[in-house]
Amino acid sequence: MIDHSTAFPYLKDKSSYLYVRLVSENQAKQKNKFAVIEVPTQSSSRFVVLPTKRNKQYIILLDDVIRFCLDEIFEVFGYKAMEAYNIKLTRDAELDLDNDLSQSLLEKVSEGLKHRKKGNPVRLVYDGALPKDMLSFMMKKLNFTKKDAPIPGGRYHNFKDFIKFPKLGRKDLLYKHERPLNHKYLYDPKQSIINVVKQRDLLLYYPYQSFDKIIALLREASIEPTVESIKITLYRVADSSKIANALINVIKNGKQVTVVVELQARFDEENNIYWANKLNDEGATVIYGVPCLKVHSKLFLITMREKGKETSIAHIGTGNFNETTAKIYTDASLLTSDKRITDEVNQVFTFFQDNFRVGNFKNLAVSPFNMRTSLLGLISREIANAKDGKDAYMIIKVNNLVDRELVNKLYDASVAGVKIQLIVRGSCSIACGVKGVSENIEGVCIVDKYLEHSRIFVFGNGGNERMFISSADWMPRNLDQRCEVAVPIYDKEIQIQLKTILDIQLKSNFKTRILDATLSNKYKKPGTGEKVIRAQDAVYDYLLKDKQTYLKQITTK
Repeated sequence: MIDHSTAFPYLKDKSSYLYVRLVSENQAKQKNKFAVIEVPTQSSSRFVVLPTKRNKQYIILLDDVIRFCLDEIFEVFGYKAMEAYNIKLTRDAELDLDNDLSQSLLEKVSEGLKHRKKGNPVRLVYDGALPKDMLSFMMKKLNFTKKDAPIPGGRYHNFKDFIKFPKLGRKDLLYKHERPLNHKYLYDPKQSIINVVKQRDLLLYYPYQSFDKIIALLREASIEPTVESIKITLYRVADSSKIANALINVIKNGKQVTVVVELQARFDEENNIYWANKLNDEGATVIYGVPCLKVHSKLFLITMREKGKETSIAHIGTGNFNETTAKIYTDASLLTSDKRITDEVNQVFTFFQDNFRVGNFKNLAVSPFNMRTSLLGLISREIANAKDGKDAYMIIKVNNLVDRELVNKLYDASVAGVKIQLIVRGSCSIACGVKGVSENIEGVCIVDKYLEHSRIFVFGNGGNERMFISSADWMPRNLDQRCEVAVPIYDKEIQIQLKTILDIQLKSNFKTRILDATLSNKYKKPGTGEKVIRAQDAVYDYLLKDKQTYLKQITTK
């Protein structure tokens, strides 16, 4: 409760509040006041399901439950609540890390998180029906000026809470999520994943295929006698991380574990600090990122010794080691024992441990060292092939394509006659289909029940296709300010699989928008007599059919 002589209460970042006008029931003794009530979505659901009435289901927002009961809250103080309006404050979320050499990065980030909670207000949104006198009072109390430009909005805020909207039994209102498939070569739960990867490269594509196999592989490594060590990068892990717990089991079984924890993973800093401390306490060697670089690559390396000979299995992926997001993000993971790859993944980990030892990468593209030059070189080769009259093409699937140098290079490639197909879910700085500039570039954007998150690059290479999966988008920060890895796909069967998935996505005509020069983002619709292709369902069907075909073959044999 506040008046002209009391301070406005501290408003937490991105929390929803009701700003209430109170009127004294005894005007002679008390002055009118205001009050602020937090809508407690941390402890209660934002949506209150009411009893069914006449076969109809009703839901009320928690905000309105509070509004309905306002008089009960304040009558003990001798006030009546006259009106209540929703307000929301956003605070500066940047971590201010100074150059104090006496503090470790862990200490700086921990301290920065405390300051973030009290960050400067940068945005105030309020119910547009809020009376001017209440707005002026709040602005003055918060030391806001007209230049701060508060934003009038609707009656309710924080509709990110709709992610947790209650399920009411109407299956027709819910997306159909198929059960994740086991990889066709990992069909037997008793088989050793390590032995399978020694024999062939595997590509797991989530959420269509099960992320549990990655957890199972780490658990197997924890008890496999030949395994000596595991090195892994952690960028965003789940709150109750099975990955981190699997690593703790590896340590308890007497094996060495090195964990590179990125403390500056935005909004996951606190969770990462928790797991870094936990793993450190259990005996892991914990590396807190790299100075001036974010470690965004998705790597692990399992090293074994058999009959005196050292062998390794590497993971290079497009998404985080997070079993929660693996259910809703589309991502790809390569598991390989190919020495060309495992040796260079080891060089990346050597760099994490000793930042002065930069590897010599001939197979991997690693930012900030050689990824930009590698991509520019691959595009240049397509340009040269086009000029020589050879078949020249590219397929680029990323979340964001905004790097100026690469954008201009793609324009050059289009002018030279290179056929370019883009699948870009987020920001795209390419204007497709402009005559004389980008007429050989076409693009689509897929936004559906899963978040398209995988990065895949295909280059025609004069008939000998080169294909990569990567953790990196085509953005300056990914190429110059982060440690990212793109890995070439050498296995022909995996190449066919990825190319088929890309072809399905390019043909998709459901939940797919066309990237054109006018940025109109129009939906791509089936032509007359053309069947509907929903990419995310079609990819699952393709992987299911591929698995069924393989199992039928081995059963017949």
